[in-house]
Amino acid sequence: MRILLTGASGFVGCAVLGRLLADGRHQIRSSYRSIPKDVPEDVEVCVVPEIGEDTDWSGVLRGVTTIVHCAARVHVMNESEADPLSAFRRVNVQGTLQLARQAANSGVRRFIFISSIKVNGEATLPNAPFAATDRPAPIDPYGVSKMEAEQQLRELSSATGMEVVIIRPTLVYGPGVKANFLSMMRWLDKGVPLPLGSIDNRRSLVALDNLVSLIVTCVDHPAAANETFLVSDGEDLSTSELLRRMALALGKPARLLPVPVWLLEATAALLGKRAFSKRLCGSLQVDIGKTRTLLNWNPPLGVDEALSKVAKHYMETQAK
Repeated sequence: MRILLTGASGFVGCAVLGRLLADGRHQIRSSYRSIPKDVPEDVEVCVVPEIGEDTDWSGVLRGVTTIVHCAARVHVMNESEADPLSAFRRVNVQGTLQLARQAANSGVRRFIFISSIKVNGEATLPNAPFAATDRPAPIDPYGVSKMEAEQQLRELSSATGMEVVIIRPTLVYGPGVKANFLSMMRWLDKGVPLPLGSIDNRRSLVALDNLVSLIVTCVDHPAAANETFLVSDGEDLSTSELLRRMALALGKPARLLPVPVWLLEATAALLGKRAFSKRLCGSLQVDIGKTRTLLNWNPPLGVDEALSKVAKHYMETQAK
């Protein structure tokens, strides 16, 4: 089996590549925007500068039986595009469908699409998790683009017979994680007092190793065909508990002040950070029962072990 992996230089794609190589069961062809510096010798490298509606994948797809499509225009905190939805659609919808159509015409058997929990929505009530069968309710342009890509992939699958597997991860963390998760580790490492000790929400997260495990499982599991899967670590945490357990992994005290949630939200609103406060204080849970049952899959890594790996990488990086 020859697998085409797109987005191989990204946070998730790089980890998928490493796992596939470690398994040693498949031939791997990886696409990059430019020639990478360090790629294992047994990986076929293809350069695809831009992903859009005009991208020619014909040479890249020769002999490919399965695609793992990690490449995407990802969610950004500080958007610079005048029309974000159009920008997301160019890559995540039109670019994905261009690849999928050519893949179906080339005889590709299975197309694995890494989507996002944002297709389901932005928040849940406590103990009322999202399910894979829920009606999509995306709010931001990124989530809308992923939903539209999913819908069109399913239509293409029905028309061509190419199997489509959709995976919707929650927030992914792992060694080398950036953005808010990295900021959190820096605050804890420096011993900064944080006014987050009273947050009693529930958030589903997924360790990079657990997400990669599911992706690799879906490469050839017969029950994965034409299904949608949610993925998490299987243990939901409050923001306060996450901070305490991350601090423990770092070997640092968690200096969490018990500031009322209503005061945090009011302050955030005054500062124009309402969306950020919702992520800190609100709940977003997913039900991975279908993923467990249909694929006989369980997250191989527990939360504390995953956090320890992240902390170890962070501390080694800071020491350099």
